[in-house]
Amino acid sequence: MTEILINDQPVPVDPEGFLRNLGDWTPEAAEQLALQEGVQLTEAHWEILTVLRQFYQTFEMSPAMRPLVKAVAAELGPDKGKSIYLMSLFPGSPAKLASKIAGLPKPTNCL
Repeated sequence: MTEILINDQPVPVDPEGFLRNLGDWTPEAAEQLALQEGVQLTEAHWEILTVLRQFYQTFEMSPAMRPLVKAVAAELGPDKGKSIYLMSLFPGSPAKLASKIAGLPKPTNCL
């Protein structure tokens, strides 16, 4: 089993680096997961992570890109609810990368 160290404690992750247990997520876990992905978390990142975690609490699933864009637009306004904005914060696949850092499962239709 793969694991990462968070506050000197081993935390299990799947082969892609997603937390195996949602209950293991903490802000410190987010920082560590982001660091492993080469992302330095800023206030802008935390806004998106908060929206993601709220989405998950409501729908019990991690959003794919289109629902993520809509959720961000609804919560943070149309300027932030754009794919290009999310790509600037979470390069590559924003829905997948942000879900990983937010401690959520991989969105079902992300490769």
